[in-house]
Amino acid sequence: MKYAVIAISGTQHQVEENQKIVVDNLNLKDEEKSSTDQVLLTVNEDKVSIGTPTIKGASVEFKVLKNFQGEKLKVFKYKSKSRYRKTTGFRSQLTEIQITKINF
Repeated sequence: MKYAVIAISGTQHQVEENQKIVVDNLNLKDEEKSSTDQVLLTVNEDKVSIGTPTIKGASVEFKVLKNFQGEKLKVFKYKSKSRYRKTTGFRSQLTEIQITKINF
């Protein structure tokens, strides 16, 4: 089994080739190809490489499938006995990517 752990947009993901994942907004256009060198760990069958903190020479190539907004979250602030109530909403900007190739 061949997979890698990458750090992208502030979070870590375990990815395999041809896998689709949703990450925070990357400011890339749809169908645009890119890569990241923030590879923290790679596994190729029995060979495991652990970075300190990243693995030199390793990279993961991906393609942006679409940019979209997440579901709306309601944020409600309330203080008792003071008539303070405030409701706001939040929708996160997300990017769906597909891993095309893992380079060791």
